[in-house]
Amino acid sequence: MKLNTQSRVWLVRHGPTHAKGMVGWTDLPADLSDLAALTRLNAHLPDAPVISSDLSRAITTADALSPRLRLPHDPDWRELHFGDWEMRSYTEVEAETPDQIRAFWETPGTVSAPNGESWDAVTTRIDRALARLKHLPEVIVVAHFGAIIAAIQRAGGLTALEAFSHKIDNLSVTCLEFGPAPKVVSINHIP
Repeated sequence: MKLNTQSRVWLVRHGPTHAKGMVGWTDLPADLSDLAALTRLNAHLPDAPVISSDLSRAITTADALSPRLRLPHDPDWRELHFGDWEMRSYTEVEAETPDQIRAFWETPGTVSAPNGESWDAVTTRIDRALARLKHLPEVIVVAHFGAIIAAIQRAGGLTALEAFSHKIDNLSVTCLEFGPAPKVVSINHIP
């Protein structure tokens, strides 16, 4: 994917939810009580427009990155949709459908949770979201683990499994460049 001559995308994972299960499209609030972490995050990020997914945990985290220009929310930056696995633990789902959940995480691609989406569907969404940002030389995106991993996969030319090997902490920053030669600048930086 080619964006602007050189587009820099700063991906921020939303604040923590403290949920224990698989949280995809369930709209849980972010805990933004760590004001020192938010101050460091704000100081680390450039003065660039901010866009977020349309889930409240991303919206409120993006709103905390003020006084930057806020762009409209984009649902394509949402987390993986876990369907019937939403808010359930891996162990609980594995007890019922071990082959399906293992295939979902160990061979990401076409396998999806029942009534959810596959990894291939997520990467298609993220490709669309990135393409809509091509006119911006620099942008901050507040999103979710899966969305950030999908963007890393695209920028780094990685397989899905290689991309999944990266840790993405809450309130961390991942920086990617898109242009003639897309590249990963940094992953999971904690300011």
